[in-house]
Amino acid sequence: MAELVVLGAAGRMGRMLIQLIAHDPAHRLVAAIEAPGTAAVGQDAGEVAAVGKLGVAIADDYSAVARPDTVALDFTNAAASLGHLEIAAKNGAAIVIGSTGFTPEMEARARALAPRTRTIIAPNMSVGVNVLTKVVAEVAAILKDFDAEVLEIHHRTKLDAPSGTALSLARAIATARGQDFSSSAIYGREGITGVRPPDQIAVFAVRAGDAVGDHTVIFGGPGERLELIHRAQSRESLARGALKAAAWLAGQKPGLYTMRNVLGL
Repeated sequence: MAELVVLGAAGRMGRMLIQLIAHDPAHRLVAAIEAPGTAAVGQDAGEVAAVGKLGVAIADDYSAVARPDTVALDFTNAAASLGHLEIAAKNGAAIVIGSTGFTPEMEARARALAPRTRTIIAPNMSVGVNVLTKVVAEVAAILKDFDAEVLEIHHRTKLDAPSGTALSLARAIATARGQDFSSSAIYGREGITGVRPPDQIAVFAVRAGDAVGDHTVIFGGPGERLELIHRAQSRESLARGALKAAAWLAGQKPGLYTMRNVLGL
C-alpha cells in the first residue's frame, strides 16, 4: 500500500487526488499539505475534498512528513514544486511532480536534485497523452518532409503558456527529426511572415472557458494532412496517472524517471 502525501491539497488537482485515494484501498493518505496561510490549513483533507472526514488534517509543513516511506504528489506550481523537491531530496522521500512552467534554470536545478531520491517529473501524467507523445515521435520520423505544428487549448485560469504537454510534444518532434528544438520553435505568427521554413515547429496556445486540456499535433504534406488529437475530458485522467506513477515509484531506486518509464513505453 502506497503511503501518499498530497501537496496543494486544497487545489483542484489536490482535491481530485484525495477523492481517488479515499476510494482506493491500494493507497493511503498519510498527509495533506497546503501553503502557509491558506484557509484550508487545519481542516480535514477529506472534508475539503468533499469525501467525508478522513482523519488527516491539512498542514503547512511538508518537511515534517517527508519520509523515505512516503510518496508525495505535487500539482502546485513550478516554484513550490522545486522547493518540495529540495525537501524530498534532503529527506529521501519519493515525489511525483506534475507542475509545469519551469524556467530553464529551474529545470536544471530540478535535474540536479531529482537523482538524489526517487523522482518523477512529467508535464502530463495521463496515459493517453504519454502514448500520444510516443506515437507523435514515430510519425515525425516517418513523415520527415511534412510540416509539424502543435495546438493546445486550456482553461482561462492556466498561468503558463504554452502548456508543458504542448512543449513536450514539440520537443518529441524535434528529437525524432534530429533538430535543435530551441532554434526550430516559434510561438506565434503575425504580419507578413514569409514562406514557412521547412524545419520550423510552431506551438500555439489557446485559453478559453473551462477547457481541461486539448492537444492537437498537425502534420501537413502535399495534398494531405494528418492530425493526432488528445482531449482530456476531466482532470481525473491526470490524477489516475499520478497514482499509477506513485505506486510504481515507491519500489524504485533513486533516480529521475518519466511516465514513459512508468508505462513501459
